[in-house]
Amino acid sequence: MSERHRIAVCPGSYDPITNGHVDVITRARGLFDEVVVAVVAHSLRKAGTTLFELPERLEFITAATGHLDGVRVEPFDTLVVEFARRVGASAIIKGLRAISDFEYEFEMNQLNRRQAPEIESVYIMASPEFSFVSSSGVKELATFGGRIEGLVHPDIARRLQEELGRTRKS
Repeated sequence: MSERHRIAVCPGSYDPITNGHVDVITRARGLFDEVVVAVVAHSLRKAGTTLFELPERLEFITAATGHLDGVRVEPFDTLVVEFARRVGASAIIKGLRAISDFEYEFEMNQLNRRQAPEIESVYIMASPEFSFVSSSGVKELATFGGRIEGLVHPDIARRLQEELGRTRKS
């Protein structure tokens, strides 16, 4: 009897991907044979648009996760459970940093289970060193000249500084 190839989807806007995201993706890869990093093409939940266009976000994720075998990056513009079915995933992976993340993800889990009860939601708690890291926080730091080294891949840090950064005065 052969074991089934276990695929998980790790969805998000990744604007931009942080080292916290990479930590969750890496740990998810340890649990599943393959992880599909699903990059939402647009977001109704968040006001405004993304800082980086979809092609650049896809490039950032590929650069940040290129060292991981069994991880691929794909855009999506449908319900996450429909995307999960399309790629053959049995689980949706979400990282949790704080209680506020749990409250939102609990609601999303209930909605997703109504649509696709066969797809499990799996939650990975943020590692302590990344429990405070968010894409919006990193963008705010970059906007005001804060240090973002160690929070994002070096190429992303450079692009954030180009896009948002002020010259930091020591």
